[in-house]
Amino acid sequence: MSITADGIYAALPTTTRGQPTPLSADSKGERIAYASNKSIFLRSIDNPAISTQYTQHTAATTVARFAPSGFYCASGDASGIVKVWDCSPNGKGATKGEYAIISGRINDIAWDGDSQRIIAVGDGKQRYGHCVTADSGNTVGEISGHSAQVQAVSIRQQRPLRAATAGDDKNLVFYHGAPFKFNGIPGRGTHSNFIYGVAFSPDGSHLLSVGGDRKIYLYDGKTGDIKTEIADSAEGHQGSIFGVSWSKDSQNFVTCSADRTVKTWDVEAGKVTHSWSFGDVAAVSDQQVGVVWPAGRSDGLIISLSLSGDLNYLHANSSKPTKVISGHQKNVTALTSLSGRADTESATLWTGSAEGRVCAWDVATGNAEPIEGEGHTNIISGLAATSASKHPQVYSVGWDDSLRTVDAGAKTFTGKPTTLSSQPKALTCTSDGLLVVAQLESVIVYSDGEEDGELPLKSTPTSLASTSSTVAIGSQDSSLRLFSVTPGKAPKQTAVVEQVSATPLTAISFSHDGSMVAVGTAAGKIYVYKISTGVTGLLTGTSSLELVTDRWSAHTAKITSIAWNADGTGAVSGSLDTNLFAWSLKEPGKRVKETNAHKEGVNGVVWLGDTVYSTGADATVKKWKVKIA
Repeated sequence: MSITADGIYAALPTTTRGQPTPLSADSKGERIAYASNKSIFLRSIDNPAISTQYTQHTAATTVARFAPSGFYCASGDASGIVKVWDCSPNGKGATKGEYAIISGRINDIAWDGDSQRIIAVGDGKQRYGHCVTADSGNTVGEISGHSAQVQAVSIRQQRPLRAATAGDDKNLVFYHGAPFKFNGIPGRGTHSNFIYGVAFSPDGSHLLSVGGDRKIYLYDGKTGDIKTEIADSAEGHQGSIFGVSWSKDSQNFVTCSADRTVKTWDVEAGKVTHSWSFGDVAAVSDQQVGVVWPAGRSDGLIISLSLSGDLNYLHANSSKPTKVISGHQKNVTALTSLSGRADTESATLWTGSAEGRVCAWDVATGNAEPIEGEGHTNIISGLAATSASKHPQVYSVGWDDSLRTVDAGAKTFTGKPTTLSSQPKALTCTSDGLLVVAQLESVIVYSDGEEDGELPLKSTPTSLASTSSTVAIGSQDSSLRLFSVTPGKAPKQTAVVEQVSATPLTAISFSHDGSMVAVGTAAGKIYVYKISTGVTGLLTGTSSLELVTDRWSAHTAKITSIAWNADGTGAVSGSLDTNLFAWSLKEPGKRVKETNAHKEGVNGVVWLGDTVYSTGADATVKKWKVKIA
């Protein structure tokens, strides 16, 4: 048996309203780096489905910056820790240094031109930033002169070295180095609101600052003297400017704003040369909170970041993004595929997350498409798909206590949502198209959006699964019950195990032929039962559940999901312990483990052909090649 990593569809950057989100591109213009949840992602620009994940931070990450050399990346988190690590294409992400910079959130990081020194700034208690050597953490300067948190930092790439920091005290502080020392506050009082971005031009001749007052100021890159305010009264921004980035020729720069626009500017003329506007209505999610103009590219590509997390690819010859990279920003809480048993690369995965977003993923390309229409406003707690009708449909339930329908072809929510009587826990669909929803204290059957019966239970439901017209329910009292659920008939219990274990049943999965069912518990153990129907069962419509194995027991936390392979010879399981396990019925005592498959826990697994797809709290979708004996 074996589990081999086969790819990752990365999470989107974590964004916060009213706050800039840094983006970084490597010197070749091949990859971008950004922070998401407790991870850092390095993502290919030309093929966004290719990415790597750095998971060594223990607090929420806030910023990542490539070194000019391209071999290292520096990343910061909300606890004030900065880590320097190997980000070379053939590297393994080994951490080279870990430094406690401040006692609070790191907002931004800058490298010097030699890839030897870094300045990290943020919201500390004793200080707002510090300058250290990247390889040893030795102090090579002080960040002083601020009276409030520092939002941005930039270092001149040429000698003599210069640095600039700016933040919530509305001041830009200029430093001489190295070691870096306070030199002055040029243009004190020019900005009337928080300064969100600073940037030296690639040739070192200019320095820019942008902020919440919608103003852009240009300084001399060597002396720090203020030159002019760049203002285009007709075409300028009408909202806070959250980010700024230079073109590689130092003749132009790009800004992004809360007014939902991205604009390029000519430095000498001080005028807007191109503008992109996002959204047809004034949606907050379309605010542009980050931007980068990757050097090393000849196509003039600009990448901006929406508050929704979408990455927008912009070219001057188009008024609209040429590509939009979508996905999830938060914990992916639900996963399904249209058939659940697809064996081709043309299949589609469906995911739901903690921000209420449902996405359809093309597994061949790794592209995610958010579902349009009136969606959920809270955590998606269950997804189910069916091709029983003429038009394949996907169903979702969320903590807004609603059941919604997605047209799988049009990828949009359709019809009116069904209001549920209480908070839903899980969802499944029978082959007849009946929907079964486990709620707080009941399991309700729905047909065409209307309630069509209730399954009798003795304990609170905790998990659901179905095969054909059979529905399995796991409960808080660790009982496993099988019901026959068919249209127009009252649900009938067909089999029961009164107590599977000493802990609640948290995951259930039928083998593809429906002959076996695997149940996972809150303690991390999996039990496999064979469903048998004898002569008596044929007459009475009942079955018996015979224990096949109870030796699938290596997880150390709650089982969240189980998926059988097509042959029914084994399964893969995911757990809150962050691990994936592959199991075999032939040799139940053996297993294969993938440690830390998803940071903070695995929430879903599904098997398509010989590939397993998993989702988790790190907001990613990952691919695994799995072989079972």
